[in-house]
Amino acid sequence: MHTLEPYFNWRHLYVASEDPQSPFFGYQNSEVHFTDQIYNFLIHPQWDNIDSETLFLKVIYVDYTDGFAVIELMGEWNDLLHNDIMTLKRGVIELMIEEGITKYILICENLLNFHADLDADDYYDEWQDELEDGWIAVLNLRDHVLVEMSKFGIDQYLVMGGTLNDISWRTRHPKQLFEKIDELVMKRLSI
Repeated sequence: MHTLEPYFNWRHLYVASEDPQSPFFGYQNSEVHFTDQIYNFLIHPQWDNIDSETLFLKVIYVDYTDGFAVIELMGEWNDLLHNDIMTLKRGVIELMIEEGITKYILICENLLNFHADLDADDYYDEWQDELEDGWIAVLNLRDHVLVEMSKFGIDQYLVMGGTLNDISWRTRHPKQLFEKIDELVMKRLSI
């Protein structure tokens, strides 16, 4: 797992630690030292710690004009043991909503597991309610994670699956990715 690093080819366009509006403004990642781990596995030092034992992320692009963010996730989303949705919502998302971000693209190909908590729906519901005309789209979930999230009804808050599970996002400029996802999400929401 220490070789899985966040996507870096958009760094010339956006760096969260250099953005004064970002929750990660001033965040220092080590270039050489492995400081975080998931269970007994070291993870690449470029992932940002959100005070979860198992879930790490990287905000790889934000556009304040169009109000969207692209966030890459890594590890295990564990609402059951660690209430990761609360940690993510309170520590990252609420700060971004205050800055006008209402559309979220979550890149989840490095999300290895999901564990639901039946009482954690409040945070998903709250996040969705605070977006007004916004949305949360999840890209490239592993099949077993998609099944688990759907089984517990998380798909009523997050747009996921179908064509969103096979998006070649690295070949696009972030604004092109946003336009494509926005088009797909709006089609789904209008049905």
